[in-house]
Order: sequence, then structure tokens, then C-alpha cells
Amino acid sequence: MNLLDLSRTIRELRRKQNMTVETLAQQSGFSKGFISQVENFRITPSLKALMRISAALGVTLESLFSGEANNSKPYSFGNLSNGEKLDRDSGEEYGINYQALAFSHIGRKMDPFVIDYVPGPPREFLMHETEEFFILLEGELDYCIYDDSNIKRMLPGDTVYMSANIPHRVILPENCPKAKALVIYSDSDGK
Repeated sequence: MNLLDLSRTIRELRRKQNMTVETLAQQSGFSKGFISQVENFRITPSLKALMRISAALGVTLESLFSGEANNSKPYSFGNLSNGEKLDRDSGEEYGINYQALAFSHIGRKMDPFVIDYVPGPPREFLMHETEEFFILLEGELDYCIYDDSNIKRMLPGDTVYMSANIPHRVILPENCPKAKALVIYSDSDGK
């Protein structure tokens, strides 16, 4: 594989994972500009840089060069302990930690996360361009939809399925020291 093909492979893998240039930059520890230059064949990255980029994409360095990364299997195994920690919507500021579970599955149509909640300031209402399925695994949470007058106290096993573009937020009650949930976001373009 030549270096031009390598840069195209990196861009294609990032896009197949619905990953932005900024996300790949954050997860690999590089600047957004550096990743853009690599993808557009403006610079030749070092082997060490390629190792970090391939790890952030969830593929081996060897598969980047062999082209195997673009021919991924239609399944992937994982474990809750093998998730990729990431900062999503500035969650850490609010005591919310995301762990991506299927980050290494190329071409996925869903994004599952385990989310840990610890005490923090209330978060503003958010909307996503994706549908969302949420199940509380541990603890208690107050799930607010549209505004603070529409609150549902959730207990372990409670679920909510939400269409795209609905304002919502989750609040950890004062009497609960932590909570854990599984959330699955659909592909944003509805595929």
C-alpha cells in the first residue's frame, strides 16, 4: 500500500465509524489540523503517529497497511471492561462519564455506551439527531423530558426509548451517590 492509499484508508475508516476529525484527533492525542493533513496526504505521519491513529480507530497498525481494516467482519465481541472512555457533550464537567462499547466495529449503525453518573452540577437540556434507547443498570436517576416539570424517577431495569431531537437531561438525585446506565444511539442518518 502506498502512502496516498494509507491516508484514504484512515479517512474511510473514520467516516465508517461516524467519527469526526475532531473526535479522532482527541482520541489519538493529535490536533484536528494534523489529522486533516494526514487524511489529505499533506504530511507523512511517523510510525508512532500511525500507531496512535490506528488505536483510536480500533484497528491494528498492520490492517491499515494491508487494507484488511476496510474489510471488517460483520460481528465483533467485546466486554464492558474494554470500552473506550471518551468525553461526550462535556459530560465530565457534570459527573457523567461515557464508555463507548462498540468503537472498534467498523460501519456500525448503533453507538452503545455505558454511562457512569456521580454527583455534579445539573446539566443543561440536550437534543440528539439520533434516536436513543436508555436502560438504568444501577442506582437511581431523574430523567427529564422537554423541561423539569416532566420528570420520571428511574430505578434499575427502567427504560426509555426516545425519538430524535427531543430535549432531555438526567439528574442524579441527592440521596444517590452514583448510577450506571446503558444507552444506545441510532445512526444519525437513519440507516
